Amino acid sequence: METITLEKITYYNYVKTIWGLSVSRKQKSFVASNANSLAEAYVAITNGGAALPFAICKNGKPIGFLMIGYGANDDDFKGEDPEFIKMAKNSYCLWRFMIDKRYQGRGYGRKAMELALDYMRTLPCGKADNIWLSYEPENEVAKKLYASFGFIEQPQWYKGNKGEEIPALLRL
Repeated sequence: METITLEKITYYNYVKTIWGLSVSRKQKSFVASNANSLAEAYVAITNGGAALPFAICKNGKPIGFLMIGYGANDDDFKGEDPEFIKMAKNSYCLWRFMIDKRYQGRGYGRKAMELALDYMRTLPCGKADNIWLSYEPENEVAKKLYASFGFIEQPQWYKGNKGEEIPALLRL
């Protein structure tokens, strides 16, 4: 029986999660590396923010990575729409989400997303009104997955610049 779980990043699993997992070459522009994500988590935490990185595990073996953020500092979104900043300050963010290329297309991402949303709904860092995320416009697989969970694109916060991600929102 296959069991998918979210496991906090530990000394035991971080090497396998950071160096052992990757997406396909055509997906590399869609997601930051897991090493970069952990570095961003460190910066967020040391500056008073919240970042919760997890290994996505199948029967205890890392097959993916996700990271949840909570709230926002005034400096986090300089130059963004004030309404976006207000929303982000009172929300959880699915900051990173990836399944290793060897495990894609088997429903593991869907199960991991269910677990992540269930976890955020427990409000582990505090009260929130929303969960938000963003993705590259060309990433049709992500768009379809997120929409299937009720995330709604927020075009008012998308300028359409090259390299910019489309934000999507799920009300709690």
